[in-house]
Amino acid sequence: MNQIAFTQTRESKTLGQRLATLLFIIAIVAGAAYCVLHLLEDLSPVRESSAFPYILLGIALLIALGFEFVNGFHDTANAVATVIYTHSLTPNLAVVWSGAWNFIGVLISSGAVAFGILQLLPVELILGVGSGQGFAMVFALLIAAIIWNLGTWALGLPSSSSHTLIGSVIGVGLMNQMLHGTDGTSGVDWNRALGVGKSLLFSPIIGFIAAAFLLYVLKLVVRVPALYKEPEKNTPPPFWIRCLLILTCTGVSFAHGSNDGQKGMGLIMLILIGTVPTAYALNKAVTPAETQTFLSVSHSAAEVLTKYAGSAAPSADSKSAVEKYVQTKHVAPDTIASLKSLVQSIDSQVRPNDSVSNVPQGQVRNVRNEMYIASEALRIMDKQKDPAFSADDGAVLNNYKKQLDHSTKFIPTWVKVAVAVALGLGTMVGWKRIVVTVGERIGKTHLTYGQGASAELVAMLTIGAADAYGLPVSTTHVLSSGVAGTMAANGSGLQWRTVRSLALAWILTLPVSIVLAGALFWAFRGLF
Repeated sequence: MNQIAFTQTRESKTLGQRLATLLFIIAIVAGAAYCVLHLLEDLSPVRESSAFPYILLGIALLIALGFEFVNGFHDTANAVATVIYTHSLTPNLAVVWSGAWNFIGVLISSGAVAFGILQLLPVELILGVGSGQGFAMVFALLIAAIIWNLGTWALGLPSSSSHTLIGSVIGVGLMNQMLHGTDGTSGVDWNRALGVGKSLLFSPIIGFIAAAFLLYVLKLVVRVPALYKEPEKNTPPPFWIRCLLILTCTGVSFAHGSNDGQKGMGLIMLILIGTVPTAYALNKAVTPAETQTFLSVSHSAAEVLTKYAGSAAPSADSKSAVEKYVQTKHVAPDTIASLKSLVQSIDSQVRPNDSVSNVPQGQVRNVRNEMYIASEALRIMDKQKDPAFSADDGAVLNNYKKQLDHSTKFIPTWVKVAVAVALGLGTMVGWKRIVVTVGERIGKTHLTYGQGASAELVAMLTIGAADAYGLPVSTTHVLSSGVAGTMAANGSGLQWRTVRSLALAWILTLPVSIVLAGALFWAFRGLF
């Protein structure tokens, strides 16, 4: 009788796994089809004289999605590590469930993290993304990140894709500055890089301390021995514990999608702008009514800048003058007047059209670049409080900056879907190595239900808070340090060999990715 019941249970699990796999495949195929159809729809009005831009677009998109696929090995696998290790969900179902919430997180993401990382790049590379140097930058960033991520995954180390990508960005910026000297290039925005570095440095420390404290409080308040037991082989935990672990997995997956999913999206947008600017340099979703609002705000912004320009005359090349300010962050006598002239130039190119989306093909790239430079200049002025605008005038300029960003810093829905699909596929292929490391190799004892829930709850809240402030953090580092914190609080002890390996990967990621990306950028400049 027991044998019959065991056989029925096993068949039921097998059927559930097959159903989950089928749902996963259907979701992947549907998502891929959606992306292809919408990409073709966007490209249908574009007229290119040769097939080369489309070939380059296809290769670049494959590499960018390859980065997100590898990201799924590392970061997304951490989101499902506890529910798989504790047998709360089967691997197939866990990946499907996590992928669905990653997708929702990606869809509602603001894009602040994506464009925040891109602001680390030299402004001239952003503006020249359609040039050979621009493509060398994109390919160097992506390939360097993929190489390091694959190497650490092969060793079973939960390395950070965020850490790797930011190191690659710094590497490209440094190499660009070395090749051009201090003239004509902005190099790396070190103030911005310092802010990003702080978020990457402190988030694991927060994860360690907060998870340890949470487990300590949990053991004082919830005195249920079953919560602090190691998982039994092939046996799911009690129902309420299972619900708790699935809830925390859901939260981490959602937070990961809203933060980590953005990093690849920003690079994909650079690729689209560089290869087919007619379709993607300006936001086609801007309506005629929104365009009229933009023109009205533009007029107000020009009036504000006129007050602060005084008697200074704009530079003969106002665009170059404002770009130089963005590079140096030094206000020259003609900076404000040149910025006013640039605002008026943008206005004069948009005004003859009933919408931003109808700007003539030959002007699209120039309008986008002028909008980007003006937005960056206003961002830096607001941060440095130089010049010191009054509260009312500052509000007008901030409103104008928001209008500019709405036209240039956007992410189409199909790009978000593509990133979610790539993350899901990566998780499905590479989850096992990371799950074993998180569950068995950080502490001297195996991960308990309470430890897994504490670590994931802290990771969910930390990543969500970082997303709200537009800061990139590493799901891998936060969750791994959270698990280590619970092991310390539980008195389980740490496997210092694994901890040293994780720390070594964390320490080496930045310098290795900087050197690798810089070398690839140098090599690709000749290729392109």
